[in-house]
Amino acid sequence: MSTRPAEWSPPRAPEVTGPEAEGLRERKKRLMRQQLSDTATRMFLERGFDAVRVTEIAEACGVSEKTVFNYFPTKESLILDRLESTVASLRTGLAEPGISPVDAALRILDGELGAMTSWLAQQADPAQAGAMIQRFGALIQATPSLRAYQSDMMDRYVAVAAAILAERAAMSADDPEPQIAASALLGLWRIHYRSLSKYLDGTRTPAQVHQAVTADVHRAARLIDTGLASLTACTSGLTGRGDNPAPGGFTGGRVTGATGRPGPPGPPLAGGPGRGTSSGSRSRGR
Repeated sequence: MSTRPAEWSPPRAPEVTGPEAEGLRERKKRLMRQQLSDTATRMFLERGFDAVRVTEIAEACGVSEKTVFNYFPTKESLILDRLESTVASLRTGLAEPGISPVDAALRILDGELGAMTSWLAQQADPAQAGAMIQRFGALIQATPSLRAYQSDMMDRYVAVAAAILAERAAMSADDPEPQIAASALLGLWRIHYRSLSKYLDGTRTPAQVHQAVTADVHRAARLIDTGLASLTACTSGLTGRGDNPAPGGFTGGRVTGATGRPGPPGPPLAGGPGRGTSSGSRSRGR
């Protein structure tokens, strides 16, 4: 998704992984990666992205600049590191048999939103923590290289989604139908980010933020689901390849929530950290 307003996602909440799921080496690597990203984010928020050099981040964490780049390929990825995990979630979720693409996207988004609002609820001053998230978004908006990196990642999201949707519908990823379907599906992330920006105003509790953002995303999802539900029939007539779509093809019926229950059929519910443009500099050496 090139040349478009930059989206944003909140600072990461500490990741928790049970000791049975990782060894000592993996745990050390995970904690170092999180320390580097958290330290970089704090320094960028305090001084601005371009004013901080990677060598300073390395020194603050007691490692070499080479070690930083062993974990993060670019300076931008230090602060937008959670975008990679979304790509992995898309690959897994959209390919799951029996789950419609919209439902899969809603599950991923609900998980990301739940992590953020849980983190907010754990803070001594949730309103202040929400203001920090708003500052994070403002930093990305004000930094061309961050907007470029974020947009590149959104393009990657669309490419991944188009390939999976095409496979499910027995089509080519280059066909216009999976391309437009993927772009529409990833538009839910835009709604998600913009709703966060709207509702993190310091007047709502984390639970209310979660409910309000979810309502906005579900409103958009119902519209997308209508289009995707009719796509198989349309492509069948146009291409001759849709008579026997792969199991769990584009159609999926009603939009359901992250728990698998049907989404609200009428008006949206009332009331109510992870942290991505076709061009732009990469800051490997800054």
